[in-house]
Amino acid sequence: MNDNNTTILHDKDIREPLFDFLEERYGKVRIIEEKTMGRSRADIVMVTESCLIGIEIKSDADTYARLSRQVRDYDRYFDRNIVVVGTSHALHIKEHVPSYWGIVTVDNCEDYPDFYLMREPDLCPKTSLKNKLSILWRNELAEIQSSLDMPKYKDRSKDFVIEKIIEKFPDETDIPRLNELISELLFERDYNTVQEDLKEYRKGELQKAIEKESDPQKKIELMMKQAEKKKAFRPKRKRKRR
Repeated sequence: MNDNNTTILHDKDIREPLFDFLEERYGKVRIIEEKTMGRSRADIVMVTESCLIGIEIKSDADTYARLSRQVRDYDRYFDRNIVVVGTSHALHIKEHVPSYWGIVTVDNCEDYPDFYLMREPDLCPKTSLKNKLSILWRNELAEIQSSLDMPKYKDRSKDFVIEKIIEKFPDETDIPRLNELISELLFERDYNTVQEDLKEYRKGELQKAIEKESDPQKKIELMMKQAEKKKAFRPKRKRKRR
């Protein structure tokens, strides 16, 4: 550790300056914070035009206690991964993350974080396309279905739809196209309208089902379901940063 450091940098001290560093380094990006993935929570998901990069922060105040489990979860969801570490971890971090993980060190320079790219992230060999697609909302998956001229599968589960999308890309050389679609949707995602967007999507699908139903009894059941959904909808508190 730098002997000139008089203050330990905590997670909250690192984040905002880190965002500036990432934008300067990678160009057009979108930052999504605190994303649940498996049993862990990603500190940051960085969306680029061609991939998703998971970023875990280990400040000098943190330990490696949960890192091995976090590495497994990050590897399942993101194309590349980066660990950002305080200088107290810099000497040994390579022992705790795979060789394809990127490493960024952060030092306290005159009470302000100073970042250094120790190692660029390589493609993760364990990423699951199914897990990556699960990050998308149901209405976003519908956008992919539409772009691929797929059936809507309005009565099937999200997992079923994801499997059908994956079937459209049997050749690995076509996967970059899907990655670009995923990134494009995440760039456009508006967290301020998420509840309304999902509500409108579900309402539209249910209304179409009502209009197509020829059985009077089933039509009544669908209309009752529509009324229940409308009554049950409550706007949720907006997230502070996305």
